[in-house]
Amino acid sequence: MAGGVVPVDSSPITNGFVGKITLSIVITCIVAASSGLLFGYDLGISGGVTTMVPFLEKFFPDILRKIGGSEVNMYCVYDSQVLTLFTSSLYLAGLVSSLVASRVTTAVGRRNTMLLGGVVFLLGGSLNAAAQNIVMLILGRVLLGFGVGFTNQAAPLYLSEIAPPKWRGAFNTGFQFFLGVGVLVAGCINFVTAKHTWGWRVSLGIAVVPAAVMTVGALLITDTPNSLVERGKIEQARRALRKARGSSCDVEPELDELIKWSQIAKSVDKEPFKTIFERQYRPHLAMAIAIPFFQQMTGINIVAFYAPNLFQSVGLGHDAALLSAIILGAVSLASLLVSTAVVDRFGRRFLFISGGIVMLVCQISVSVMLAVVTGVHGTKDISKGNAIGVLVLLCFYTAGFGWSWGPLTWLIPSEIFPLKIRTTGQSIAVAVQFITIFILSQTFLTMLCHFKFASFLFYAGWIIVMTLFVILFVPETKGIPLESMYTIWGKHWFWRRFVTQLPQQNLP
Repeated sequence: MAGGVVPVDSSPITNGFVGKITLSIVITCIVAASSGLLFGYDLGISGGVTTMVPFLEKFFPDILRKIGGSEVNMYCVYDSQVLTLFTSSLYLAGLVSSLVASRVTTAVGRRNTMLLGGVVFLLGGSLNAAAQNIVMLILGRVLLGFGVGFTNQAAPLYLSEIAPPKWRGAFNTGFQFFLGVGVLVAGCINFVTAKHTWGWRVSLGIAVVPAAVMTVGALLITDTPNSLVERGKIEQARRALRKARGSSCDVEPELDELIKWSQIAKSVDKEPFKTIFERQYRPHLAMAIAIPFFQQMTGINIVAFYAPNLFQSVGLGHDAALLSAIILGAVSLASLLVSTAVVDRFGRRFLFISGGIVMLVCQISVSVMLAVVTGVHGTKDISKGNAIGVLVLLCFYTAGFGWSWGPLTWLIPSEIFPLKIRTTGQSIAVAVQFITIFILSQTFLTMLCHFKFASFLFYAGWIIVMTLFVILFVPETKGIPLESMYTIWGKHWFWRRFVTQLPQQNLP
């Protein structure tokens, strides 16, 4: 890199323990990663439901009247604070539950926290399907938010702790993969149910299916050895290690190592939320805040929320708009497979930077295209061909996100923290994500109405900032065991000034 800006030694560090992939590892990681279905299904279902005429007639008749208006600015059709509250209330609830989830995950374990999240999400889905008024609708969304807050906290931690270091990136991307599956399935369901007057109830109610799948699956797996040792369940941790590493493997050295790290963590009798603000953990805290914040500032979830609204606004029609959302979901899923295949080979930084460049080009192109074909005020009609052009650009944009900021936002915070503040760090990362997504989802349709095509330039500017942040400040973590992760900060050109203590003080 020019000028030697980030001299980070990214050579793998090994601890001598067996890191092979076993059937047990694969099954448990699939179950844990399926928690992403909950978040993904909700991301995909909301935007489609809010374009269904029976749903709007029952809860948002003002929007229907606006759609039927004689002269409408295409950017302002869906500008309604109550409508955006329907979408964003889930994320405000997720913010609250993610902060509580830190203590819950430490106290009862990663698996049990996923169970709790699944049950609460199931209740929320049921309430939404039966909603008779706005209050019931938003209360159901709040329960969904509580459920997602718990699962988003626990599942990435589970995946990072149970996976072999060499393949941790690939296994952790499973969470984003299932999130993508949820988005795609939701789009398909919306496409089918939109043709029926009761379709919105089915779309919202089917949320109970991924919740039930994940909850039942979680009952069949054990907690991570790290979590069991942390809670003093040494014999259960030994059995969990044998199951994960294979019956022929001697797990005692690895178990002894986990016990040692746990004892070091417990010897520091400090409140984790205070510990994480100590100078030596400044790099970790910066990543836990910046990475989820930047993920949302790519604008991806705004596209996911409002893709049907957006495509319907620019002239594709209702069915074509829902079909476009399905196409975006399929592209996202395919790009996630690319990320899974290369994240442990080329590293996290390469994916971040390449994805950022692709997203930047696409956001600028969409903005220019909309400005040219719809006019500065967005009052000119857009042809179907140009609308398809917008869809193609957003497909490339979605692919760039899918191999970079999508999966890596869950991976990095879950792997960089020492054990004593790991759940706290993950809690902060999830909370930052939720508060950012709440603000953006609550303001996007209004911003779209006022900024028009420049809304996409707004996100393009942030993509420049986050890509520079990765180049300058994010060290490579591929192949490094969780217990050795402290070494990356001391080798970094900037962060080493914060970790001048002896390594033992930075260990878990």
